[in-house]
Amino acid sequence: MKHPSPDDIAEMRARGYDVSSIVLAEERCKRWYLAKQVRDLIQEAFADVHLGAGIGLQEAQGLDDYESEETCARYRSGDEKEDWHRITADRLNACSSSLSFFDAEGMRFHLPAYLIADLDGSYRHGMAFHLSCADEYSVLRFALLSAQQHAAVRAFVAYIAEEECYAYERPHLIRALDGYWRDPASSACKDPGG
Repeated sequence: MKHPSPDDIAEMRARGYDVSSIVLAEERCKRWYLAKQVRDLIQEAFADVHLGAGIGLQEAQGLDDYESEETCARYRSGDEKEDWHRITADRLNACSSSLSFFDAEGMRFHLPAYLIADLDGSYRHGMAFHLSCADEYSVLRFALLSAQQHAAVRAFVAYIAEEECYAYERPHLIRALDGYWRDPASSACKDPGG
């Protein structure tokens, strides 16, 4: 999902790329700007989130693997709990199933790391399934998101719904945008008299 940045285009020019390649890159760069806007929304909305008592990244993997409580507790002791920015894309890729095992606190803490890794093109598993499921369990995992966090996730879902690599999942993403991730302001009753 990585799109060329202005710096990438400047480098293309410096290296003497042909005009048609540069024009194509400039067109694709519009998506880079959109991704940057979404990334900024996510960064701001989730800036001060900590894990708290929520399920940690490796701990969730232990749950997926039916590990003992003792093993999961050991995994949790090594999990990042304070700053989701410290979680590398390699760790997220190694723990892709964790998204299915987080509780609401664990989801709120880890979600921005997954979203940004996906925007950067470094998360290999995609986010559509986890953001377009509307079953009761899925909805409960997002229950602690603030209005600002909900809006940031909505912006991400709207962004990926237009991405070529998410074409297959597009109907599910659009349904999610009209459902769980809808803009609360758009569903409010408006006074027709103004």
